[in-house]
Amino acid sequence: MKKKAYPLSRIYRLLEPGPVVMVVTSHKGKANVMTMSWHTMMEFTPALIGCVVSNRNYTFKTLKKTKECVIAIPAAKMAKKVVGIGSVSGKNIDKFKKFGLTAKPASVVKAPLIAECFANIECKVVDTALVNKYNFFILKVVKAWIDSTQRKPVSLHHHGKGFFTVNNKKIKVPFKSGEP
Repeated sequence: MKKKAYPLSRIYRLLEPGPVVMVVTSHKGKANVMTMSWHTMMEFTPALIGCVVSNRNYTFKTLKKTKECVIAIPAAKMAKKVVGIGSVSGKNIDKFKKFGLTAKPASVVKAPLIAECFANIECKVVDTALVNKYNFFILKVVKAWIDSTQRKPVSLHHHGKGFFTVNNKKIKVPFKSGEP
């Protein structure tokens, strides 16, 4: 193995944990959506998700105020919209209108679901202890939806600078309890 130093500012490209998602918030009747890839599962039951939302983003202020959101998971076929959504602020524009997204009512939170996404996860903020220091929100899943018409959706995984991978191939590795 020939080792080469790797820039610390690019480490996220190696560790990106999951699919690119869209965070949907709503405040005073105005829905907004932002693209996000910095999130992680934290617990199974209750399902907890940790996510980083920059305090420079319009979504940060709304999420901090309302303490609820929808995590919408787009399929790879939405890649251009996902990148577009991530490149503009929703402070002065309606991203749902601009990017042709269909808002559907959620059942527990005020933020809408995105009809075009294959999964929508309604969440409540349950811990803000790390928000001021790290912009890290801990969300509890309160309801989840799957679009059963989207068969075998392929999700996007961000690697920086416009590069993505898609999870179009799954493998199964046999596992027995107690194996290392």
